[in-house]
Amino acid sequence: MELRTSPTTPIDDSQQHLLSIVIPCFNEEAVIGETIKRLKEFATHLVNLDVEFIFIDDGSRDQTTTLLRAYAAEDSRFRVVFFARNFGHQIAVTAGIDAAHGDAVVVIDADLQDPPEVMHEMIAKWREGYDVVYGTRTERPGESLFKLATARTFYRFLNKLSDVAIPLDTGDFRLMSRAVVDSLRAMPERDRFVRGMVSWVGFKQIKLGYKRAERFAGESKYPLRKMLKFAIDGILSFSTKPLQLSIGLGLLVASISLVGIVYALYLRIFTDIWVAGWTTLMIAVLFLGGVQLICVGILGEYIGRIYNEVKRRPLYVVQEYLGFPEKGPIYSRSPAEHQ
Repeated sequence: MELRTSPTTPIDDSQQHLLSIVIPCFNEEAVIGETIKRLKEFATHLVNLDVEFIFIDDGSRDQTTTLLRAYAAEDSRFRVVFFARNFGHQIAVTAGIDAAHGDAVVVIDADLQDPPEVMHEMIAKWREGYDVVYGTRTERPGESLFKLATARTFYRFLNKLSDVAIPLDTGDFRLMSRAVVDSLRAMPERDRFVRGMVSWVGFKQIKLGYKRAERFAGESKYPLRKMLKFAIDGILSFSTKPLQLSIGLGLLVASISLVGIVYALYLRIFTDIWVAGWTTLMIAVLFLGGVQLICVGILGEYIGRIYNEVKRRPLYVVQEYLGFPEKGPIYSRSPAEHQ
């Protein structure tokens, strides 16, 4: 399928445009009030830009759902997408992008670690003609040395493996033009790594450095288990090099085995101790078995992703759309919209 887009030009400031701000939420009752206050304050300084705030309630189990309903009743700019269950951060980001009507779309987390005020600089770059303005974290106060080290290692390791250059030290905090949003909506894959997908589509992109703030309240929604899954999704979604690695391991083992065969033949022909070697045999069996299991595991990960794709299930299921205009979300991958 070919996707055609219009050429990029600087934004005409004489026209009124719409900015969509997508905010994924999961158990954010401790911070959501302050987040909305900061977002409203940010919106008061916009020039020639209308704004809509799209909150994605990703199956929250605290009072986030109740609070979002109350805020949406007070402000006509608020839209809320209520998931039927928790589908995960990257799916929530996707649902927000799908539902956005804006000429430009900003993705920002609800925990205020990405300061809303930085969006003014992103908008300025967009007005100059950039399609993607992605925030690059120059400082990350309040985060553990373990998280800083693993994040730094992950991004660099991913870039070594990936066929697409993905910006270092960059999360999902970014502004995207309508052309980029439409391109993302044309990508139906299930195991999503949105920041990599944005890099893949191309267009005119620029980084914007900013100092990340400490978490205002609450706790991280990415424990070690989810971080590992997220890293695996990023690597397997944008690289086939793990498959190539399994080929390399096979060649290495074959070479070592060849040396072992030559050594065994030497013992058999020229010595009387050829029956000895139980230790060597066990080491070889265990080594070969380990390599085979690694290769099968890599193949299994890719095959599992193929299995998820061919089932053709929707990416998410929406229980309710709240606060949207009559025309509703611009796009949805959920069957609930059509019921």
